[in-house]
Amino acid sequence: MGTGSSILGADADWGETSLGDMPESCVAAVLLNLDPPEICQVACLNRAFRGAASADCVWAGKLPANYRYLAALAAAADDEGDGDGDGNVKPCSPISTKKGIYARLCRPTPFDGGTKEFWIEKNKGGLCMSISSKAMAITG
Repeated sequence: MGTGSSILGADADWGETSLGDMPESCVAAVLLNLDPPEICQVACLNRAFRGAASADCVWAGKLPANYRYLAALAAAADDEGDGDGDGNVKPCSPISTKKGIYARLCRPTPFDGGTKEFWIEKNKGGLCMSISSKAMAITG
């Protein structure tokens, strides 16, 4: 079955093809199976891979289910930390891509008065949390 099409292809002058000739949607389908650092490395290969590596469909699967809530917490923490020294808060521009949201959530975000912080583990996308001793209470 495959030999017939191989024989037909051998006589035709198709020209040279490369990885850049692959449709972005096919590249994106492959990238869905990679870890985030691997996706970023593959993005350096060529324009098609770079475009596919920035697609929201690729990064949507890497984000936790509650990423909207976490992104809102991160935006609130960014707004609190963006003062100009006079008590005025500079508005933070919203992140428009899922890749940008993933990158932001990989940075530690303090909340609950700075006694706790969360982040996404870069390699596998697991949610991590750190609780300071000030946030803990010994009962009993």
